[in-house]
Amino acid sequence: MQHRFRLNAIASLFATLAPAAAAAADTATPLDVVVVSGSRVEHSAFELPASVDVLDGARIHDGQIRVNASEALAAVPGLVAQNRQNYAQDLQISSRGFGARSAFGVRGVRLISDGIPASMPDGQGQAATFNLDMAERIEVLRGPFSALYGNHSGGVIQMFTKDGQGAPTLELGVVGGSDGARKTDLNAQGQAGAVGYVLDGSQFRTDGYRKHSAATRDQRFAKLTLAPGADSRLSVVASGLRQDDTQDPLGVLWSMLQRDPRAGEIDPNDPQTPKRSFAERYDTRKNIEHQQLGASYERRFGDERLRLSVYGGNRRVTQYQAFSKAFQAPASHSGGVVDFKRDFYGADLQWQSVRPLAGGELSTTVGLEYGRSGDDRQGFENFIGSRFGVKGKLRRDERDTVSNVDPYVQTEWQAGAWLLSAGLRHSKTDVDVQDRFLGNGNDSGSLSFSHTTPVLGVLYKVTPALNLYASAARGFETPTLNELFYSGAGGGFNFHLQAATGKHLEVGAKALLGGHTRVNAAVFEVRTSDELVVDAAAGGRTSYRNAGETLRQGVEVSLDSAWGHGLGTRLALTGLRAVYDQAFANVAAGSRLPGMPNANLYGELAWTAAGGRYGAALETLANGKVYAEDSNVEKAAPGYALLNLRLNARQSWDNWSFKEFVRVNNLADRKYVGSLIVGDSNKRYYEAAPGRNWLLGASAQYAF
Repeated sequence: MQHRFRLNAIASLFATLAPAAAAAADTATPLDVVVVSGSRVEHSAFELPASVDVLDGARIHDGQIRVNASEALAAVPGLVAQNRQNYAQDLQISSRGFGARSAFGVRGVRLISDGIPASMPDGQGQAATFNLDMAERIEVLRGPFSALYGNHSGGVIQMFTKDGQGAPTLELGVVGGSDGARKTDLNAQGQAGAVGYVLDGSQFRTDGYRKHSAATRDQRFAKLTLAPGADSRLSVVASGLRQDDTQDPLGVLWSMLQRDPRAGEIDPNDPQTPKRSFAERYDTRKNIEHQQLGASYERRFGDERLRLSVYGGNRRVTQYQAFSKAFQAPASHSGGVVDFKRDFYGADLQWQSVRPLAGGELSTTVGLEYGRSGDDRQGFENFIGSRFGVKGKLRRDERDTVSNVDPYVQTEWQAGAWLLSAGLRHSKTDVDVQDRFLGNGNDSGSLSFSHTTPVLGVLYKVTPALNLYASAARGFETPTLNELFYSGAGGGFNFHLQAATGKHLEVGAKALLGGHTRVNAAVFEVRTSDELVVDAAAGGRTSYRNAGETLRQGVEVSLDSAWGHGLGTRLALTGLRAVYDQAFANVAAGSRLPGMPNANLYGELAWTAAGGRYGAALETLANGKVYAEDSNVEKAAPGYALLNLRLNARQSWDNWSFKEFVRVNNLADRKYVGSLIVGDSNKRYYEAAPGRNWLLGASAQYAF
């Protein structure tokens, strides 16, 4: 059955594309982009034996509030990016199902910004740190070649910000919308002599769609680019993120979701009348402060190149959870308030060379990556007497350190119609815990994970307009600190989790049709051993365990067309079969993995007037049903389809440039589940998405 799936999908894929591409070979015009993801050097995406999509600045900026990366990432096949309407827990992002069960933040997908990791050495990342206002493009890599980026690389999302250039400009943008959403952004950019500069600051506020979901987010960004010599380039990037008292509405039962999607789950033990929700009674919220500084230096020596990136920063988080006083009574429990201070730093050194070989060209990259993060982590009771949602007695105090040292090599040979690529990376991740709170026993200890991940890829140029490729890799995924912090119903650090390993296979085709259409299609399979699954989840706290083997099989198709007269279309389609291949506990073999739709689609029909003064677009998003827990017994989140509308306009006058947009999401006012809290022990899995909602934005830029 599994082999039939692969063979039928592959045969259909090539049978569909080959004749059309052959017919278009003589008339095709370039519909290609240059990427660095997958090969680590500038490379034609059309000639890369990997699935990679690029979101340009227009898709990121036009008609968007630019607060959540999910706004743009929805257009990428194989990727599911959910705005949880919960800024205390960040986005849910998964690539081919990896990362779908993350309780908060991003795991299973590597995040990088301007060459600087936005993921920690343990694999946990925060998409909220991306500065979308200054983004020039986002590259999304999926499949086997992601393994060359190390631990937790089910996929790679790389954002690149614009360089300051030309005459100085100053721009002010304002956006307002439903549920009290408002954002102000002020930026300046330009070039002074040989130094380019970009400065940006933004402030976002929302009352939230759901009760107890108000949020604030302030971001700061600065970038300097300069050329120390004729063959060298240096860029320095500094960024900051601050969220104060960002409310966490928590999940709800299916019955409450049906009664009132905006409401929180009522606490039946609340002594007040009327009774408050768990979120209101315990005042669940999070404070975040994040600063980061990074520098990248590049020096060319003819056909060879040296690259060095260094970075460092700190992060402070205080989170108030919904744990009852009675539940915190056991001596082993670590309390209902999490408070940690993190310092992190790292470096990546690369040497790249290009040499002629056997009638072709051989390019090789050799590198070494190092990262380290250290947390001073404390846990407190979330009550004092009868008051909840306050910091009480100390219940946990420890120093957690994670570090990685990863040497890697990647090489690519091109000759004639063939391109061969291979890579090898050895990942070693060390975790050390020093328990300083011995009243509940000594929880000190250490863990070490290591794995070597090989990657092979081949691409054949059938015609100038059709490329076929295949790739394979072994993947490696360690537990993150967040997954190690708790064991069982409330115990301390979990030293028993193992790293998950996987075998990734992919075949695909890339075609240019008729000179105006680009098609990318891929069929993939991933077999994972020791999959990390939710053991227990309650009140914002989740513990994990290892399960047996899982199987992911799927197909991805993306299509971009420019039809003339300003019309263009975009289609991104994903089909995914993700199941447990072995039974464990009460989970039967063949059960669907939770948090992953079996199909999702993005479609867009856009029109731009001559000269780009006006534009309009209709978007559709559709998701299949999603299970909330491993056994597939509880109510699944039903599938849905949405329709969105956006309108854009721009004008110029003297040194001024103006832009305006209107966006209406969920035109049909559908009621649906936007995201799930996978495996919640209280069955409060469901997080409602907004009905019909709107945004209105405008900006003015002055060029000096």
